[in-house]
Amino acid sequence: MESEYAISTHQLTKQYDRHIAVNQVDLQVEIGEVYGLIGPNGAGKTTLIRMLAAIEEPTTGEIYINGEQLLRDSSNPRLKQRLGYLPDDFPLYDDLTVWDYLDYFARLYLLKQPHRRYRLNDVLELVQLTSKRHSLISTLSRGMKQRLSLARTIIHEPMLLLLDEPVSGLDPIARMQFREIIKILQSAGMTILISSHVLSDLAELCTSIGIMELGYLVESASLKELYQRLSRQQIIISTLDPLETLETFLKNEPSVEGWERISGQNSLRVGFSGGSEESAALLRSLVIAGISISEFHCTQEDLEAIFLKLGHQQVS
Repeated sequence: MESEYAISTHQLTKQYDRHIAVNQVDLQVEIGEVYGLIGPNGAGKTTLIRMLAAIEEPTTGEIYINGEQLLRDSSNPRLKQRLGYLPDDFPLYDDLTVWDYLDYFARLYLLKQPHRRYRLNDVLELVQLTSKRHSLISTLSRGMKQRLSLARTIIHEPMLLLLDEPVSGLDPIARMQFREIIKILQSAGMTILISSHVLSDLAELCTSIGIMELGYLVESASLKELYQRLSRQQIIISTLDPLETLETFLKNEPSVEGWERISGQNSLRVGFSGGSEESAALLRSLVIAGISISEFHCTQEDLEAIFLKLGHQQVS
């Protein structure tokens, strides 16, 4: 049933002359999810998001938002009003104050007083800009401007939020502030689709991930499923002995699937096929063999490693 999904597309395709930017994409995003869209530049992410925001007309295919078909004509204006879209290059009006800028967009969305005033105050508090309400936009930092752009995008309380590279160019503190706002919006029941090259942010935020390559959606799954299916376990082992001693020992361990030296440290990143019992047995064996171990901890390949692995599979 289409109504089960916040977003559902069928064979969605966008072609410019001879170039196919989005190719027969079938995408399903459940209500309340934070869905991360990743892929190299030119993969079709922005074009897909622009079609979901009713800015681009699909060449072929269908889009359903909360069970209703989305069309670019004058039909279902109520549905379009429930979308929030933040492109990666939306201009701000530097000569306006923060309050006047948000009030302008609130009036465009036909918010009436006194609700409009309450909504502006709520949104400014959410994006941590209450103290800047009377400041000119030209005086804001890049992180503040991006939070203001997000405030403009959610001023009308959309049910679906589409964010295209929202943390591009932000410093780590500004990215952390942006992540926390996204978590609050999700907890309030909003469905969010977000594209980003900062995969560590997506790994922290998202419930599901889609990977695009050359216009195709080559992977779409919950983050948990991706990790279970594609993330190898690794063990970081540091020793006080020469690394060669540790490497000689690991050659005879059946659960060890190769390793790499960690630059600048007397440590190895070891690929490991066993579970917790096998890793505990490996540590015991190292100690019994007299190898001086200063660090031993299990980890998993991160989202970036999974993305690079899938990209390699597509090329090879």
